[in-house]
Amino acid sequence: MINVWIPTLLLIGSLVYSHDTGKPAAPVQPADGPGGQNYLHAEVTFSDHARRSDGFWLFEPAAPIPENAPVVVFHHGYGAINPMIYGAWIRHIVRQGNIVIYPRYQKNLLFPGSKHFVPNAAKGIRSALKLLSEEAGRVRPDTNAFFIAGHSYGGAISAHIAARYAELGLPHPKGVLLCAPGTGPLNGGLLESYEGISPQTRLGIVVSVNDYVVGEELGRTVYQTATQTPYRFLMRQFPDTHGTPELTAGHNECYAMDPEFDGGVENLSLKRARRVAQENAADYFAYWKMLDAMMACELRGEHCELAKGCGPEAAFMGQWSDGHPVQPMEVWVPEDTVAQYTD
Repeated sequence: MINVWIPTLLLIGSLVYSHDTGKPAAPVQPADGPGGQNYLHAEVTFSDHARRSDGFWLFEPAAPIPENAPVVVFHHGYGAINPMIYGAWIRHIVRQGNIVIYPRYQKNLLFPGSKHFVPNAAKGIRSALKLLSEEAGRVRPDTNAFFIAGHSYGGAISAHIAARYAELGLPHPKGVLLCAPGTGPLNGGLLESYEGISPQTRLGIVVSVNDYVVGEELGRTVYQTATQTPYRFLMRQFPDTHGTPELTAGHNECYAMDPEFDGGVENLSLKRARRVAQENAADYFAYWKMLDAMMACELRGEHCELAKGCGPEAAFMGQWSDGHPVQPMEVWVPEDTVAQYTD
């Protein structure tokens, strides 16, 4: 494994300052490119099939409605069952022309036990694909364009599925993004090694330096043991207090609320999300950007160096309104990948 600090580019932006603090304003979402606003669809159709713990919510692109679309499975963190917690990211994915399947996998904070999480998620995914394929009026799923993203415990579930997708009866994942993956004191769904992740699967892992909930252990384990996939990266995100609102680097940076996607689950995780969730540079330039790049490379052959974690754009986290770059990410990629990029 090689530690690659990738330099950022200093871009010149308009000088905008907060009237309250006099500090520079936060980065805005790019107009286009990975993480950007290059949307193909104006609306999202949201449907609830999540009464049971192995149920799911569905999000389909609309206005216009495509005949078929790639599929992104999104696994929530422990207790963060309500899809509104990640709603802005889900909306971003779907408006680009993708279906999102959001497995419930747990009934509440206590039941079922963690050993049931992977089987429940897999059943929910299979059921969702069946419904999409058979029910009239649905956007048909392109299972040859199948991607997975997961936060926290959902990251552990995503890594497990990536390594064992065939025995779970699921399509081969073209790309997997793990966001602050970890299980805390629980161990259901953990694997000793992730060497089973296919050489044809792109793997990305993003951790945050001040994650005191699960830390970086699982993210590093997955990165270090998924040796069959040549295209994998591990990124570490940092806080930045240069402007306002300040950018934090804790466990729940990928929270991005959208109340229109309320799944009706009220619990402590939702209350916490209402306090801490922000849509900010960590979303646009880390999570959204890297999943977009992985998908763009697999589906259209675009942004492939970024999808590998290579080049200055990978570490780049945007810039404050005075042109000062946000603290860039630290990036690890396999030595062979670096050699391909630098040759």
